Amino acid sequence: MRSSLALGIRFLRAFSRDSWYRGFILLLTFLIYTSYHMSRKPISIVKSRLHQNCSELIRPFNDTHDPNDTTWCDWSPFDKSNYKELLGAVDNAFLVAYAIGMFISGIFGERLPLRYYLSAGMLLSGLFTSLFGLGYFWNIHVLWYFVLIQICNGLVQTTGWPSVVTCVGNWFGKGKRGFIMGIWNSHTSVGNILGSLIAGIWVSGQWGLSFVVPGIITAAMGIVTFFFLIEYPEDVDCSSPQHHSGPEANQNYPENPGNSPYCHQESSLETTTRCSKEPSAQPAAISFFGALMIPGVIEFSLCLLFAKLVSYTFLYWLPLYIFNVAHFNAKDAGDLSTLFDVGGIIGGILAGLISDYTNGRATTCCVMLILAAPMLFLYNHFGQNGIVSSIVMLIVCGALVNGPYALITTAVSADLGTHKSLKGNAKALSTVTAIIDGTGSIGAALGPLLAGLISPTGWNNVFYMLISADVLACLLLCRLVYKEIMAWKSSLSKEAGSCLALTHTR
Repeated sequence: MRSSLALGIRFLRAFSRDSWYRGFILLLTFLIYTSYHMSRKPISIVKSRLHQNCSELIRPFNDTHDPNDTTWCDWSPFDKSNYKELLGAVDNAFLVAYAIGMFISGIFGERLPLRYYLSAGMLLSGLFTSLFGLGYFWNIHVLWYFVLIQICNGLVQTTGWPSVVTCVGNWFGKGKRGFIMGIWNSHTSVGNILGSLIAGIWVSGQWGLSFVVPGIITAAMGIVTFFFLIEYPEDVDCSSPQHHSGPEANQNYPENPGNSPYCHQESSLETTTRCSKEPSAQPAAISFFGALMIPGVIEFSLCLLFAKLVSYTFLYWLPLYIFNVAHFNAKDAGDLSTLFDVGGIIGGILAGLISDYTNGRATTCCVMLILAAPMLFLYNHFGQNGIVSSIVMLIVCGALVNGPYALITTAVSADLGTHKSLKGNAKALSTVTAIIDGTGSIGAALGPLLAGLISPTGWNNVFYMLISADVLACLLLCRLVYKEIMAWKSSLSKEAGSCLALTHTR
């Protein structure tokens, strides 16, 4: 009796310790990627400051511009009529570099220690974000400087996403992955909100600080990451998570039970401790094409391309849209645009919760994308009729647009990166995440570029482009949705058969 009680106490202590470390890793990676996204947001807020209606402003006493100069308050080279195209080029410098770098980043992420990789990436990202803002204090007015800084920042920011998803995937099993990652993925929206609010403080004055302050915060977070990030549970003698459910999962580990994700479920605590500590051969990193052949990777990657196209168009152009259409000032337009990200937090959590309950990741994404299309149309035509309608529609649009995006980049990526066909080789997680998010980043680059090219013809055409992309994202998931419906139908048939057999037995 005493031995059983002692064993139970030791088990509870081990469980509590595991939970504490998992909570700590979840919080730390949340703050890490919040910092990454916070440093991306200022450009969308400062856009309206780089080119504005100077006739509505009072000239300062020490102004040296010509009295007939109608662009005296603009920042050269964005003071010309083609400013939207130039701002689009600055956006795309970051996004194209990010999309290209993402495919390479996942390969490095599998082969380098995540702690060093993330820390270096955050320090460099903080540096390049600050350098963009220092262009104000150094009085730089050449386009190539801002484009070059954005290219460098786009490349170093690719260190973030594959690394944090891999780290979280190492610590958390599949059980409630959608819900947990839905909450965790709110870092994207929280980062956007913080970036908007911080940038908004200085946007009407020394706008360079809108970049310098987020850059310093990101670099500081890189130092914290270097000292405190723990890549694997085994590094601190914690138990490994369960990546698969069902009896077939155990069959993947017949030769080496120490590698099994069910290791910690054995009957005694001593076995659990032994299982997590025993050294085992590290599996080889998967190739790019090997990861591409995992079932579902191609469909979800292409779906994310169009979903991210919509999301990033809002990220980079929504404050300017509100500024131009609703005629708010730069700070108020930036503050109002954060409601889209508030909706993104709600949508990400709901998508994760629903997909966990139904076990239908693709169906959840598809339904939200179907609902998003008419909401985008309604927001464009009726969203500016009043402040209440604008607030409500921004939140709903944010939830429906960012919900699928959040689910695919987190829970779906982690599911596919630990797919049962890999037979326990979690080394694929970083590469799969990079492929999915890298493909999505192509859409993220296309969206703001197309918005910059189309917006001179009218904002209605920009929204028609977004609605079309939304519909295409939905269509790309049709095959996976069909498979999920067939799986549900099969499961219901088995349950009905079991109930019928039980009735006959009685």
